[in-house]
Amino acid sequence: MSHMDILDRLYALILERRKGDPATSYIARRLKQGTAKIAQKVGEEAVETVIAAMQNDKEELIAESADMMFHWLMLLADGGVSLSDVMAELERREGVSGLDERASRKLKRRTTDV
Repeated sequence: MSHMDILDRLYALILERRKGDPATSYIARRLKQGTAKIAQKVGEEAVETVIAAMQNDKEELIAESADMMFHWLMLLADGGVSLSDVMAELERREGVSGLDERASRKLKRRTTDV
């Protein structure tokens, strides 16, 4: 079993629970709060992850990273983005210099803004 399996299972659980009762399901409650609240929670967890990293606290870094990824999966589900969509984008970028990839996104934004 690969480590990706847990992400797939969590994503499937989020999709299943979004139809649940917000009174009994954390996921349903979070998703009912809407995109802004979910995004805020991802940001909070990201900050806590950064703090753990800066404090060289490996256990806390692991725990906060897991929290951040869990809430990130909820944000994806809320936005109608699948984990496969993100993995496909990472595969598309594989072997491309980060500097080149970033420059191509800036160029693409400039041409679509015109």
